Amino acid sequence: MTPEGARPAPPDGLPTYRVLTGPDDAAFCRRVSEAIALGYLLQGGPAITFDGEQVIVAQALIWPSAQVR
Repeated sequence: MTPEGARPAPPDGLPTYRVLTGPDDAAFCRRVSEAIALGYLLQGGPAITFDGEQVIVAQALIWPSAQVR
């Protein structure tokens, strides 16, 4: 069951589970923020590593209807 007004599936054929990765910068934060605005929920905390040149982050997101109950 999805909340009132919630979409049963992500828009534009997007998957129910996504992992966004990239340099820790404003562009990455915008990508995560855009996914949240679409209706995705954060799944756990971010993963952070250093590739020898820059900090790389990853954030998993899940569509609400895919949550395990």
